[in-house]
Amino acid sequence: MSRAAPTLVIGGAISALFVALALLSFIWTPYAVTDFDIAHRLQGPSTAHWLGLDHFGRDVASLILLGARNALLVSLVAVLLGAGLGVPLGLLAAARGGWIDELVMRGADVVFAFPALILAILLTAVLGPGALNAVIAIGVFNVPVFARLTRGSALSLWTRDYVLAARAAGKGAARISLEHVLPGLLSVLIVQATLQFSLGVIAEAGLSYVGLGAQPPAASWGKMLADAQTLVAVAPLQAIFPGLAIVITVLGLNLLGDGLRDRLDPRLTEDR
Repeated sequence: MSRAAPTLVIGGAISALFVALALLSFIWTPYAVTDFDIAHRLQGPSTAHWLGLDHFGRDVASLILLGARNALLVSLVAVLLGAGLGVPLGLLAAARGGWIDELVMRGADVVFAFPALILAILLTAVLGPGALNAVIAIGVFNVPVFARLTRGSALSLWTRDYVLAARAAGKGAARISLEHVLPGLLSVLIVQATLQFSLGVIAEAGLSYVGLGAQPPAASWGKMLADAQTLVAVAPLQAIFPGLAIVITVLGLNLLGDGLRDRLDPRLTEDR
């Protein structure tokens, strides 16, 4: 078994669990998010409520499941948005060069001048709170990430013999980019998408924590942490459960990304 296998297996198992919980929430949760049991609020874990009740008397296990759904949807759509815009821009910059390349790269530099979470907070503050605007804010930062990665990797592929042969055969830059360059980038893009997914989970939680992400009655791990911050002394589990959900999910996605990188990166494969 290769050195990367344990990382890939553990990360894949944790990530699969996260996705399974998110998908499960579409068809079943122990209780509805609108079910309130005020008389027993802040009750600890029990057979009826596996993770207890929050300060409104809502079932914490149900909120964790629904929070996984929100984190999955926001992060996934944001990554797809970033890749859907960034990859074509990177391919275009590598294929055309000149002022187009310069424009794409300088645009990426402008976005990278702002820390990712600060930029997301700025955009959602302008656009207004909500899951859709959180997707846009996180996706905007993903665009230059994929653009720069695609451009840098594509430039190295444009010097390969099979690409030069395609150019000699009269194929245009757009056709070469789609038929020869893009397939060679897929492994790198998959790894980067996994890592951006984990960053999206953190960003979504951060936006919800400051009130700019998903709005009630939608559940979010970040919102659960924000609600629990004043209750740590009397009900510490209210902060521990959503905090663990974020940590374990991000850890699993990062391990999966590292494992995929070790398995798919041809340079690392040759070293092994």
